Amino acid sequence: MDKTVQQFDHVTGICHDVFVKKMSDYGTAWRILRLHSMTDQIYIKAQRIRSIEDKGVTKIDEGARSEFIGIVNYCAMALIQLELGPSDEELPAAIADQKYLENLQKAKDLMLAKNHDYGEAWRQMRISSYTDLILMKIKRIKQIEDNKGLTLISEGVDANYLDIINYAIFGLIKLEFEKQ
Repeated sequence: MDKTVQQFDHVTGICHDVFVKKMSDYGTAWRILRLHSMTDQIYIKAQRIRSIEDKGVTKIDEGARSEFIGIVNYCAMALIQLELGPSDEELPAAIADQKYLENLQKAKDLMLAKNHDYGEAWRQMRISSYTDLILMKIKRIKQIEDNKGLTLISEGVDANYLDIINYAIFGLIKLEFEKQ
């Protein structure tokens, strides 16, 4: 499990670096987005990964790696929006960064707990399966959003965003370390 923790920290460091640099360029303009708009952004990125996997080529010079990074970052931002709600006001960079890192830590804690129970079964999966699972989780989130957040027995959107973060991180780990 030490290897997984090191790899998880490595790829989340990449995602964090992108988040910080984009925040330097754009501020926290994403704060204006409502939660369903965040979900749609994540969907677009996951759908593009699936398209790349199916077609095998891209016309834009960014592949699945950059989209997985975007999914991690949009999910972390969505969790912030879930907590704070959308706003026209900028969020101070230090607070946005703190909340971002807190959400990635929640995802890591969840991953470690599930790895304990599942025995790192994710390592035997294909990257395309992570993409499909992300798309399924997005469909679940959309259904919960359409139901105004009400569920009878299921986890809420927050748990789904955390799962999506972990699936995207698994994809990044495979891309970064296994060079498939």
